Amino acid sequence: MTVLYQRVALIGLGLIASSMAHAMRQYGLAEQIVGHAKSAETRDIALQIGLCDAVYTTAAEAVQGADLVVLCVPVGVMGDIGAEIGPHLAPGATVTDVGSVKGAVVEAVAPHMPGGVHFIPGHPIAGTEHSGPRSGFATLFQNRWWLLTPLDGADRAAVARLRALCEGMGANVDEMDVAHHDLVLAVTSHTPHLIAYTMVGVAEHMRRVSNSEVIKYSAGGFRDLTRIAASDPVMWRDVFLTNKDAVLDILGRFTEELFTLQRAIRMGDGEHLHAYFTRTRAIRRGIIEAGQDTAAPDFGRVPQGGEKGKG
Repeated sequence: MTVLYQRVALIGLGLIASSMAHAMRQYGLAEQIVGHAKSAETRDIALQIGLCDAVYTTAAEAVQGADLVVLCVPVGVMGDIGAEIGPHLAPGATVTDVGSVKGAVVEAVAPHMPGGVHFIPGHPIAGTEHSGPRSGFATLFQNRWWLLTPLDGADRAAVARLRALCEGMGANVDEMDVAHHDLVLAVTSHTPHLIAYTMVGVAEHMRRVSNSEVIKYSAGGFRDLTRIAASDPVMWRDVFLTNKDAVLDILGRFTEELFTLQRAIRMGDGEHLHAYFTRTRAIRRGIIEAGQDTAAPDFGRVPQGGEKGKG
């Protein structure tokens, strides 16, 4: 691959940033990778494992001379970071982010971007329940979607260059309007996470089911919910607070659907339940056909031969 950026500054060194660093190195996309993390421990680990060529105690130091800056911090602090780095950005630099909410990020960051700097919000739809600088791996973005939400008047050459980087790391790239992005993610990610957190919370508070039983007899569905509910609480707190309108809209629609199913169960309406489940099953098949998940038994947790997988 061709080097696309001479100096990339990763602000925040968690799962996404560390995976980007591994992927950019593996595919030769960046000449130099530097970083910043608030925690001294995280900075030390990033240097020890060779994640970055240099790590700085402040974001302002990290972005100096960078032709690409990636904001990999919780949505709630994006504005503070934007204000800190704005005066230190190099002319012609591109600034992007990896937050799963775009409207709030644009509102918080855009006012701090100086003229001549290309602010192109982005969102890689990839991740695991793990976090921290040791959690990243180079193939995280393979065949996953990376959404870019360029603002009106965005420099198309800068957008094309950032797209090439994302594609170089293995991602499929699409462009989307900021508001539409937040609505789509409220459906596909944010509300499902809220439901997962809620169902795990219900199990925790049920007096007739002990914690040991919840763990010991965890069926596939509940087990998958616990994986989702293990995601970074700071990140998800900020997501719900910053994308609340879209989430509340979808949550209201979910509640209506739930009431409909509740009535069908109460009335013994098997025909309605069968028809409903048949329609929703088709969504799962579409996800598999699109290569976004596997149809392997037990979601691929148990490979052929019966050895327990790590997934």
